Amino acid sequence: MRVCPSDATREVNFDGLVGPTHNYSGLAHGNIASASHRGLVSNPREAALQGLAKMKALHDAGFAQGVLPPQPRPAIEMLDRLGFTGTPSEKLTAAWAADPAIVRAISSAAAMWTANAATITPSFDASDRRVHFTAANLQSSFHRAIEAPTTAAALAAIFADESRFAHHPALPATPAFSDEGAANHTRLCATYDGPGVHLFVYGRDGLDRGHAEPAASKRFTARQTLEASQAVARQHGLTGEQCVFARQSAAAIDAGVFHNDVIAVGNGPVLLYHETAFADEDTVLAELREKMGAFGAALIPVRVNRDAVSLADAVATYLFNSQLLTRPDGSMILIVPAECERNPEVAAELDRIVADPANPIAEYRAYDVKQSMDNGGGPACLRLRVVLTAAERAAMNPGVLFDDALHAKLVDWVKRHYRDRLAIADLADPSLLNETRTALDELTGLLRLGSIYAFQQR
Repeated sequence: MRVCPSDATREVNFDGLVGPTHNYSGLAHGNIASASHRGLVSNPREAALQGLAKMKALHDAGFAQGVLPPQPRPAIEMLDRLGFTGTPSEKLTAAWAADPAIVRAISSAAAMWTANAATITPSFDASDRRVHFTAANLQSSFHRAIEAPTTAAALAAIFADESRFAHHPALPATPAFSDEGAANHTRLCATYDGPGVHLFVYGRDGLDRGHAEPAASKRFTARQTLEASQAVARQHGLTGEQCVFARQSAAAIDAGVFHNDVIAVGNGPVLLYHETAFADEDTVLAELREKMGAFGAALIPVRVNRDAVSLADAVATYLFNSQLLTRPDGSMILIVPAECERNPEVAAELDRIVADPANPIAEYRAYDVKQSMDNGGGPACLRLRVVLTAAERAAMNPGVLFDDALHAKLVDWVKRHYRDRLAIADLADPSLLNETRTALDELTGLLRLGSIYAFQQR
């Protein structure tokens, strides 16, 4: 079964391939799952194979699937900037001796959560009719702020045709323009090949305008700023009529909703969200209805009430960090973490949603991505959504498009190169650095990406 004909416009989900240094360092402030598993021993091989199994299942169901490569970790070039000298192994050893926290940060495999990689605007919404990309600066945390250059290089290698694809620089890496990518962006539309309204969700103002902000989060710092969302919209040439800027509720942020995709997910005209997602729910829905209506689309809100699923359970199970996908008949399927089935309240709410004829969500399926979940990211974190026409797909690098042959190659590659056990202390092992570089050097050949990594260019 195919979701749509091969010559049609399709949404391609590009999943991040989990990297060989997948570990539980607990680096993500505000991410409760990450913090609660800090210090545990991880299994990088299992993590990568779980991700590949999800990709394979969705590919087999007829959904368009792509792969984004891991980033080189440990990020030795960062140690150069921090004053460490010598060979790569010597710098790694010296950094661990000086401050293990530095090595933990430069060894993070968090780039696997490609929902944070960039924000994408399809060509149907851009005035120049090109697909627009802005790599996220991720400046709110050191371990993620180092990702942007490699993210941009990978996206440029995949989407290289300048007549069809436009790449913008990451926003200034300052608190005022803190940008966390597509995890805080949702495009709502009647059909993929028609105009859409872009919902940008932010947690705080970045610049002081001389007036009091609404109630701010107290436990955790909001990551996305209004100014960042507005700047990305300007880069992509989006007009005010195409955008809605919505503020997250402070209560959600303090409960562990570090990105909007932990509390809401949209696809086509459907917005599935928890009632605590937005600071002003009524205004957000009214503006979406008005602006979608101008394009001939009708918003279908699917609200989950807090008396059905508590905010704590929504975060613990990552109910909303799920993939909402359109099937050939126009109905939708929700791809949820296996944790959702194990929570009675969440499972009951999922049953209610799929039984409700007022929305097109007709089925849900649970997948085991426990290694990613324990580190703070569910199915939706693992993928970057890119709407592409047939001509745009033909113009991109075909080596990253998922099929049975690539799946077999990647499974073999993972089994040959990945460890099945990684403790935090293992990050100081110079042999892990060499293993990772050997693996990624081979991977760029498998994906036909060329030398996108700094270590390959020396």
